[in-house]
Amino acid sequence: MTGETITRARLSEAVYEEAGLSRIESAELVESVIAEISGALERGEIVKISSFGSFAVRQKGQRIGRNPKTGQEVPIRPRRVLVFRASHALKDLINHGMAHPEEVRQKGATAPKLRSA
Repeated sequence: MTGETITRARLSEAVYEEAGLSRIESAELVESVIAEISGALERGEIVKISSFGSFAVRQKGQRIGRNPKTGQEVPIRPRRVLVFRASHALKDLINHGMAHPEEVRQKGATAPKLRSA
């Protein structure tokens, strides 16, 4: 593990290098994609990105928790939580790396595509 963090700026730079758009257009494209994903999740939609995974918002009910220091019971209010489920292609890529890119490609790991369900 390298400890690096992928930021919006780094994503924009990658789009700039790969797509041949200007830096401003690349940044706008990244912002647009993030806004579309965020808006869909806010509306309660599921976001599926082929060969990457899916994001969904799940409702959690009220429950009783416990303060770990004092042991005192504390009510935890109902809330919505974001859930990410990785695709099999992404799991394979993480577990097997790019040592066999042709094998990954044959299993269907193509460039991820945005799809809001």
